[in-house]
Amino acid sequence: MKFRVVIPARYGATRLPGKPLRRLLDKPLIQYVFDNAVASGAEEVVIATDDDRIRETAEGFGATVCMTSTQHCSGTERLAEVAERNHYAADDIVVNLQGDEPLLPPLLIRQVAEDLAAHPAAAIATLCSRLTQAEQLFNPHIVKVVMDQQGYALYFSRAPIPWDREGFAASPARLDPNADYFRHIGLYASRAGFLHDYVNRPPCQAERLEALEQLRALWYDYRIHVAEAMAEMEGGVDTEEDLARVEALLRRRGSEGNGG
Repeated sequence: MKFRVVIPARYGATRLPGKPLRRLLDKPLIQYVFDNAVASGAEEVVIATDDDRIRETAEGFGATVCMTSTQHCSGTERLAEVAERNHYAADDIVVNLQGDEPLLPPLLIRQVAEDLAAHPAAAIATLCSRLTQAEQLFNPHIVKVVMDQQGYALYFSRAPIPWDREGFAASPARLDPNADYFRHIGLYASRAGFLHDYVNRPPCQAERLEALEQLRALWYDYRIHVAEAMAEMEGGVDTEEDLARVEALLRRRGSEGNGG
């Protein structure tokens, strides 16, 4: 199947300024993300940015770059501009790959695109993984999702959902081993026509309160299909500590690959 990948990348991250250009071993962070997108089998990979420093670096390692507006409030808005400027067809599948995920397996990029293609009733496809620790469920930085029996999202929240009324009253630090809890993975596939519709709709109250833009899609009755990820995630880069952790993992992988 054919799909495109767009990587929104901005320079001014609050917690880690210049994040896309920070070095991991011998390469900038954004290059690892780009290489994973290429390895997924996408027919086109575009880095979308509003910063000339990112453009120059990305073009230096052979990436296609689309310069976008400095006024965008989200990566989705940046994707919509790329889709419009590059004249994508309305049914073209576009994967929104965050520019701070250097360890995201190419398999998952392809999985989310194929999942959208397999569910024509969905406007968006995304991924999740099972939560097994109570501290993860109660962590507001970890977004949770609840799905219906067909795998379509009912709600996303930073709160612990579903709430185990009896179990948490007895012991909030313990998860029922017979209950399913899922962490949302922020990797999306959508059709180019949907991107245009989405960014022209105002945010809803739930989106503003939770700071989760996917809730806008649910508010306007777009369906989101959620598949369980076929590979494990190592986590993205938001802080100096994350940068060190990812670099250590990359160094270890390199050592193992060389037989060290």
